[in-house]
Amino acid sequence: MYRAFLILIIICAVVGGFGCKRAEVANANVETSAEPAAPSQFASITDPAAAVAEGDRLFDDNQTELAIEAYKRAVELDPDLADAYFKMGVAYALIETEAIRTGTSTVVPGEVVGNKLVKTDSTKMFEKAVVAYKKLLAKTPDDPVANFNLGRSLNKLNKDEDAEKALEKAVKLKPDDVEYLNELGLIQIKLAKYHEAVKVLKKAQELDPENAETEEALEEATAGARRLDYNNPDNTNTAKRTNANANVNANTASNSNSATKPPSNTKVEPPKPGKDPKQTPKPTPKRN
Repeated sequence: MYRAFLILIIICAVVGGFGCKRAEVANANVETSAEPAAPSQFASITDPAAAVAEGDRLFDDNQTELAIEAYKRAVELDPDLADAYFKMGVAYALIETEAIRTGTSTVVPGEVVGNKLVKTDSTKMFEKAVVAYKKLLAKTPDDPVANFNLGRSLNKLNKDEDAEKALEKAVKLKPDDVEYLNELGLIQIKLAKYHEAVKVLKKAQELDPENAETEEALEEATAGARRLDYNNPDNTNTAKRTNANANVNANTASNSNSATKPPSNTKVEPPKPGKDPKQTPKPTPKRN
């Protein structure tokens, strides 16, 4: 009896110790999961503009992922900071392009999963940029930079017609900015508005004859305009030429008719009675 009682005590001790061990592990897991995330290295930045500037510096230094973290800090400080969203979109797009090139991309843009359209990080940022720029322009509609970057953001989202309108507004506000003109010309090429693009890009080339981007875009626009003219003759100009020729012929006919009429002040006198101007006098008979 005593032996059985001793065995029972040993078993309880073992089970109890195991339970305590499990409780310790569980508590350790809870503490680990509750541990706060490591603070961002940009947490010390309290000015959103300074965070954007730091992001720009890192992006130019090819530290794209760190640049994104700096831009994130900027929008933490100012959720309506449109430039930060736009620049994050550009940075994410660069990473995504590289992932596609190397075959390491796990996101297929445009893919539908579970009735939801898959969006890349760059798309999400450009969408947020559009919202922020529109909010900004509601207060200052004549801000050329905001209109320009709104157009660029819309272009990234393939909303080409809306992008053209925003860029046209930017060019109207800064008509001598070559970058603005180039961007407008490129979106017009994308829309197959080649003649409009040629006009815009020629102005850009006049302002900066050595700009390689302008030269390349102008060549593309000119080639597109020629193809368009070849495949779709301009009936409007043909009609204008036809109407011009018709007017010339009508004027010529009118002048010809008026020349055959006698002047209005010319009087035609009837022949006098007893005299016939056309009558030949009779010869006088000879006398014997």
